[in-house]
Amino acid sequence: MDSPPSTAVDPESNGSSSPTENHTPSKRAKISPPDPASEFSHHDPTVARINNGSFGSCPSSILAVQSSYQALFLRQPDDFYFNGLKPAILRSRSSIRDLINADDVDEVAIVDNATTAAAIVFQQISRAFSEGRFSPGDAVVMLHYAYGAVKKSIEAYVARAGGHIIEVYLPFPVSSNDEIVLEFRKALEKGKSNGRRVRLAVIDHITSMPTVLIPVKELTRICREEGVDQVFVDAAHAIGNVEVDMKDIGADFYTSNLHKWFFCPPSVAFLYSRKSPAASDLHHPVVSDEYGNGLAIESAWIGTRDYSAQLVVPEVVEFINRFEGGIEGIRKRNHEAVVEMGQMLVKSWGTHLGTPPDMCTSMIMVGLPGCLRILSDSDGKKLRTHLRECFGIEVPIYYKAAKDGEIEGQEVDRLVTGYARISHQVYNKVDDYYKFRDAINKLVRDGLTCQMLPSN
Repeated sequence: MDSPPSTAVDPESNGSSSPTENHTPSKRAKISPPDPASEFSHHDPTVARINNGSFGSCPSSILAVQSSYQALFLRQPDDFYFNGLKPAILRSRSSIRDLINADDVDEVAIVDNATTAAAIVFQQISRAFSEGRFSPGDAVVMLHYAYGAVKKSIEAYVARAGGHIIEVYLPFPVSSNDEIVLEFRKALEKGKSNGRRVRLAVIDHITSMPTVLIPVKELTRICREEGVDQVFVDAAHAIGNVEVDMKDIGADFYTSNLHKWFFCPPSVAFLYSRKSPAASDLHHPVVSDEYGNGLAIESAWIGTRDYSAQLVVPEVVEFINRFEGGIEGIRKRNHEAVVEMGQMLVKSWGTHLGTPPDMCTSMIMVGLPGCLRILSDSDGKKLRTHLRECFGIEVPIYYKAAKDGEIEGQEVDRLVTGYARISHQVYNKVDDYYKFRDAINKLVRDGLTCQMLPSN
């Protein structure tokens, strides 16, 4: 995989061959682990990029494979469409099926991203309301910390169709899974009040902001016990970050981006739909000639576009397996490193982490000094922009409002109302986090507050 293949799909084999098949020796030689410095040399070397969680990262060798697919399509689009595209997408779906321990490749559809997957599920729920299969006021339960686009999608499709939306308000900082389970049970009870049915529970596997690892297996089990019709797990950050096992989790629908933590180019995600009557009524939002042939087939062709990001999944698996311990090894090392760096930062700043180490993955919430006066979402955005433009540091900032009476209990400048979400991926170095530490310490020494920063 050190050099791009000459062809991405062999037309003589009807597209079934691997793009690297002709370059594989008959006796596989021992392959050295990837070198992050060279694989990610396209990253801006002046930036401490500790925000893998937002957009992910793709190594150069995978970009080369993607480029070969793009070139093959442009060379002879008709041949690629008729002979190569569907077999290549099936090859990627088969790889995903194995990765997530699904029963059948037909349970796996490839879509652009988790936001698209959410729209597919919510449109199905919307149709059930509009067609009278669900009663007006039946409930959908979701976490308060659900991703913003997912909340908007629920509003657009479910609430407008007559669904009653109930949010699970989770504490933050959070200290145990018991706190999450308690609030989730309360929301389900509320959803079932007045004779309503809970038609869908939307559960994040890893919340984005603030980032918390959610006990999805336990919450799914509770949903089954409480008679919730369907469970949709929004796991945008999960694949490559935590273990993903469909049989173990037991949800009806599960989606995850492969471009965030699984080294695919942007953008590609999968939507798992457990075989059931409900799954047969899933459709891609973009209606094409494939409508009615099943979600996986519908998603494989939504018109002329660049499908190359969806085709490189087998090569990404190959890339990952070159690391010691494969994906499990990467996850373990990333988790240990982000916890160590988070603890280093809070020790320097005299603050605290947002979660215990066992409730984070390759991302963790790090409390920022209260004297920075992060007193609104706008303040957090201004600080993030300042760190990017003046220090070459890319990191998201989360504002957490003080609770009633909390300010009276301590000085405002000692109250943590801002948290940085730091990520760790294989390309990160310790110096990235030292750079962040030193920048915040300089701002504190200089007496800067967010109110002094220009508006974005």
